[in-house]
Amino acid sequence: MNKQRRNRIAEALELISQARGILEEVKDEEQESYENLPESLQYGERGEQMQENVDSLEEFIGYLEETDSLEEM
Repeated sequence: MNKQRRNRIAEALELISQARGILEEVKDEEQESYENLPESLQYGERGEQMQENVDSLEEFIGYLEETDSLEEM
């Protein structure tokens, strides 16, 4: 792979890293909000949706972490 393509990959990886950081912050905020809900609301529709949001964000973050292998190119 030539230098130009490696540089483009490095740029993409930096953007992915930034996106991952943002998603981790949002996930942490959503988890904290969920944990601050009264137990009765945690088990309600709102709490369940918040927990699903956290789970989805964790899944997306995992996908982004898989791009770390591109650094080896």
